[in-house]
Amino acid sequence: MPSESETIELSEDELRGIAGYAADCARRVLAIFEQSVPVDARPRDAIAAADAFAAGGRRTGALRQSAWAAYKAAQEVSAPAAVDAARAASHAAAAAFLHPKASAHQVKHILGAAAHAARAQEQASEEGGRAAAETLDWARCHAPAAVTAVLARLPAAPSGGGRVGEFIRDLDSALRA
Repeated sequence: MPSESETIELSEDELRGIAGYAADCARRVLAIFEQSVPVDARPRDAIAAADAFAAGGRRTGALRQSAWAAYKAAQEVSAPAAVDAARAASHAAAAAFLHPKASAHQVKHILGAAAHAARAQEQASEEGGRAAAETLDWARCHAPAAVTAVLARLPAAPSGGGRVGEFIRDLDSALRA
């Protein structure tokens, strides 16, 4: 395992696989956001931008801006589940900009969309924890080889981060098993 100061190998194909996975995770909870704010397309646009990159598009300023726009949407909505749904979309677009550093913080960028999707489901569903567990299980089962390959080059997920951080650590552990 490299030290935190070292760089890791990180190919564009891996970035595309991670971004596509993150978009798939975020898409699962997009309706939660759109039920709260049906006229706000920023999270949908961020997922579409991540999809476009995953399909072979370029990493552009517009892609990065779509991530920031979805993050801003999360700050402007009041329903907690909608906040996490928008954050999942933000993480999806931001996944294209993962840094080739051997940092535990990068694990949050890889698994953030899945963890925020699980948190959104937990808050939106009457089944709470069961809904979150199902979302995390889906994320584990659908993680492409790029996700597990890059995680294997990184330290384990960092501590902290509340419930979303707990989900990141749980998913990280499951994907490394």
